[in-house]
Amino acid sequence: MSHIFYKYQGTGNDFIIIDNRQSVFDKNNTKLVSFLCDRRFGIGADGLILLENHKEYDFKMVYFNSDGNESSMCGNGGRCIASFARFLGVIDAEATFEAIDGMHKAIIVGDDVSLLMQNVSNIEKHNNHVFLDTGSPHHVQLEAMLHTLNIKEKGAKIRYGEPYNNTGTNVNFVRKISDDSFAIRTYERGVEDETLSCGTGVTAVALAMNYIGETKKNVIYLETEGGTLEVSFKKSDTEYTDIWLKGPAIQVFKGELEW
Repeated sequence: MSHIFYKYQGTGNDFIIIDNRQSVFDKNNTKLVSFLCDRRFGIGADGLILLENHKEYDFKMVYFNSDGNESSMCGNGGRCIASFARFLGVIDAEATFEAIDGMHKAIIVGDDVSLLMQNVSNIEKHNNHVFLDTGSPHHVQLEAMLHTLNIKEKGAKIRYGEPYNNTGTNVNFVRKISDDSFAIRTYERGVEDETLSCGTGVTAVALAMNYIGETKKNVIYLETEGGTLEVSFKKSDTEYTDIWLKGPAIQVFKGELEW
């Protein structure tokens, strides 16, 4: 049987997206997801996303990493599926949907999608890094020579090392550009390589840099390898709230595949 799929990207973070409102996709088939995400034998993507019906909200987002396993929240994926929902006519310019970490809101203006992230109250400051969870776990550390780093090698050592070796973590390397701008490169677990952009990663970097005093701004621009994302937030004595991730979400192509 042939099935329609769509390819989306958000600052180079690319996804296969499938309309699964009729439950046509086998979510337990990790080999199929891994095959479809393979860049040589399949379609090629950092992850696969299913849009499904929801009793209360506009839709449900189900996200798989390229290794075939269902994963934690993907910020750029959330922005892309909101754009896809508008393309399908499920929503107009605003959406409320459920992901693995809870409810999210999205606002769409042209090609830009702003995604409301979950509040963050627990941030761990260590000697050479910061750790926090923005829907996915993130290790954040400053690196002066960001452009020369072997991200795959160094990221993998941290991702599989102490204290993360039980569950793993995403790893973000950061260079400060100005008081409101930072360059970032990310090693993503589940992809097990550098990705051109990571939505929960840039969100983690923005909050971490504010938390440790590298910036006092609450609107921060993150220069990823795939483009620029914006993160804004409100800060109180106990937590970060009203966290918005903003950037482009583009449909690349539509295809048909047998599975």
